[in-house]
Amino acid sequence: MPSRLQIITLVALAGCSGQKRRTPDDTLVVALDGVMTTADPRYTISNYDSKLAKLVYPGLMAVDTESMEPRLELADKLTQVDPLTWDAELRPDVKFSDGMPVTAADVAYTYQSMLDDKSDSVYHKNFVERFSSVEAISERVTRFHLKTPLATMASDLDFGILSKNQLGAGPYVVQELTSTHVVLRPNAFAIAKPLVPHVEILFVRDASARLLMLVGGSADLIQNGVRLDLVNEVLERPRVRIDAAPSVLLTYLMFNNDDKVLKDVRVRRAIALALDRPAIIAAQFQGRAVLATGLLPPNHWAYEGNVTRYTRDLPRAKALLDEAGLTDPDGDGPRPRVHFVYKTSSDAFRIAVAKVIVSQLAEVGIDVELRPFEFGTFFADVKKGQYQLASMQSPEITEPDLLFTLFNSVRIPDAKNPDGNNRWRYRNARVDVLTVAARAELDRTKRIALYSEVQKILADDVPIVPLWHEDNIVLTNVDVEGYHLTPNARLIGLVTTTKRH
Repeated sequence: MPSRLQIITLVALAGCSGQKRRTPDDTLVVALDGVMTTADPRYTISNYDSKLAKLVYPGLMAVDTESMEPRLELADKLTQVDPLTWDAELRPDVKFSDGMPVTAADVAYTYQSMLDDKSDSVYHKNFVERFSSVEAISERVTRFHLKTPLATMASDLDFGILSKNQLGAGPYVVQELTSTHVVLRPNAFAIAKPLVPHVEILFVRDASARLLMLVGGSADLIQNGVRLDLVNEVLERPRVRIDAAPSVLLTYLMFNNDDKVLKDVRVRRAIALALDRPAIIAAQFQGRAVLATGLLPPNHWAYEGNVTRYTRDLPRAKALLDEAGLTDPDGDGPRPRVHFVYKTSSDAFRIAVAKVIVSQLAEVGIDVELRPFEFGTFFADVKKGQYQLASMQSPEITEPDLLFTLFNSVRIPDAKNPDGNNRWRYRNARVDVLTVAARAELDRTKRIALYSEVQKILADDVPIVPLWHEDNIVLTNVDVEGYHLTPNARLIGLVTTTKRH
């Protein structure tokens, strides 16, 4: 993997080459840092698959607003009939890519295919837990029957709708999908038609190659595919523009709360107080991140900012370690108070950030051994609880019900539930009660109050240290205009993008 200096040198050479834009005027060329394998929303596995699915198969609702509040998309109206019944009425003007209207029968088909006992979708279990049945009660109205009241209903309908012949009603149609790229053409019957006729998304895993493509003119756009410590250097090259916006992803330091030392909240608080997060943001992210106070970002509709905050305080951190019995064995000598193993992915940038965290913890007498792993190995260890400290990023935080998914004790991985998301093995009876109540509370004001209390408890208990919300960054050729960033980094901004000739 090229070093930071090597990448900067390569980009500088490309910028001095005098090359002009070489992408066709009628095509947007995107360099993506991952691989897309399917557009079918029922079988998306990765975040990249989901981005493609949203372009081809929009849902009744969409969750991509700045506050993460669901908005109507294919639906014209969403109505609660009773606590266990909801009706979704389609817009009269939505059509599939063959020109046929989207009907309630198509919506019912999509959801019934997910509820079918023969479904092999990874989302099948989630659908079965929520819906007892889905039926078309008229040409445009679909009725959803729930197993329990769901406050998450509007967000749950952010799932792509397919016709029986697998067509979508989104702005794009997949023309070609291979292991190296995807080519999209416009859906002539879409409500919002792309301003540039064609899109080609190239799968380019190498960071330096992506940058060279943009600077050299063979790519038009890169979204979140550039190390944040390199952005300023890239901007010094001609013909490159940057746009940035807050994201709904959280980077966090996680603790194994079952560890004999880390189960003491005083130790977890001491670690949080030992970190100088603003300094890390300034040095490693060039200021392009927002300090986190919890799982939810400040722009989220359910965010609670009045929580315990951990500004760096080394004397207080040392005092907490003393109280926890982790006293300094030799004053100013070299011996540490405690030793931890810190696992992270083998990504060079993430290792660099982790090294700064390790050095800051050393200032309060915490000795940390950093062990980078290939991501698959690293993630397998995390799921098994075979770690003490680790750092990761959250999935996109759209629905605050993620507080249930990530912190309710029933979500702790075990033999019966190996894929549980409470991988820090956090237990708090009050959080269990609140997160269950919040997912069934239909009154928005009451629901916000429940989540407010959850966020305050988590800030006190520190099962993880919320570090920061890294900005979404898009780098474009200067001839590209109109791309709109969403907090969850969907690619829908391609529809409104233009290219100057």
